[in-house]
Amino acid sequence: MRVALLACVFGTWCAAAPAADTIEFWNTPRHGANSFNGAPPDAAYFRALRGHGATWVRLGFGKWKSRERDFLFGNLDDYHGLVEEDLATLRATLDLAHAAGLKVVVTPLSLPGARATQLNGGKFDDRLWSDRRYWHQAAAAWRDLAGALEDHPAIAAYNLLNEPAPEREGGLAEEDGPQIMRAWYAKQRGGTRDLPALYELLLAAVRSVDALTPVMLDGSFYAAAFAWTYWPVKTKDPRVLYAYHMYEPWLATSAKNVKREVPYRYPGVTPFGGADVEWNAQRVADYLQQPIDWAKRNGVPMNRLVAGEFGCMRTWVDCPRYLEDVLTALDANRVHWAFYSFREDVWAGMDYELGAGKLPWQYWEAVEKGQPYELPRKPNPVFEPIRRRLLLSVK
Repeated sequence: MRVALLACVFGTWCAAAPAADTIEFWNTPRHGANSFNGAPPDAAYFRALRGHGATWVRLGFGKWKSRERDFLFGNLDDYHGLVEEDLATLRATLDLAHAAGLKVVVTPLSLPGARATQLNGGKFDDRLWSDRRYWHQAAAAWRDLAGALEDHPAIAAYNLLNEPAPEREGGLAEEDGPQIMRAWYAKQRGGTRDLPALYELLLAAVRSVDALTPVMLDGSFYAAAFAWTYWPVKTKDPRVLYAYHMYEPWLATSAKNVKREVPYRYPGVTPFGGADVEWNAQRVADYLQQPIDWAKRNGVPMNRLVAGEFGCMRTWVDCPRYLEDVLTALDANRVHWAFYSFREDVWAGMDYELGAGKLPWQYWEAVEKGQPYELPRKPNPVFEPIRRRLLLSVK
């Protein structure tokens, strides 16, 4: 049970009382960032993020170093329990975020049988979606983790799995329309690619040790907003947040585009879903309307929707305009959001504080030598759409 101790006179501790209900944090729009760094962020990192006006951070720990194969979970090929020293590192990092005034959404990049592609030699790990024993290992991992963290004051939610993709090896293509996708999902019910059923199992594991902490569920097909066109009804648990990510059109917002001889522009025509599509502010708003419509059909309040990630390559000439239009659409519906990413230490492609320029050669030299290098950070047109809203959210 989550409790908070009451301070008595003379600084002694006495009776216990129920802790503040974390779901209340999500009752008003919250704006934050993603932290998927290669090393645990330090106190200065969290203070800087809070200084911009962010109120929460989606914290991924999958890239952190461990004496075991996989941080915290030991070995995702065969889970047997949490690694205690890694758990201590995670708790210490949560302490730093709490001290800076930030709430944290704990977000595994991987689960047993589903190691993140970038941590798996570039190969998609389909075992969670094809072997049910990994379902039970994943449930055990979440039961252990929730039990170990339930009393930490920084935690605002548990994000059960980052960007699940049971469709990836299941015969469904991204360009397939909602009708085909709904039919595909109907056939998966009761099988190992039934993501809603997996979520129910993981949610039950969390609730067996923690009845209060909100749980965040990424939508299907890498948390794509369009996946909510074929998602079933909401869960029965009233403490669930429903999340989606926004990088569409991917061919324009990604690193691949800035390397093209003639990059795709925004606004402009970019291939999407098997056709050439005109992407502009209205198209962005229409695309992001899909989870909104699902929520309205299912009686889910807007304050239970989270745009858990969004972004574009900072060196893309149209990135500022794109970010402005995405944020305008999100704020119109007063959903929570977190931009990707804040001061990522292994990749600077979406580190908007750096502006649109290339990094100095001294930075790359330091990276090669494994040495720190302080990059110049200042207000700039790329970061401005985000920075302005973060500051407004705390006024």
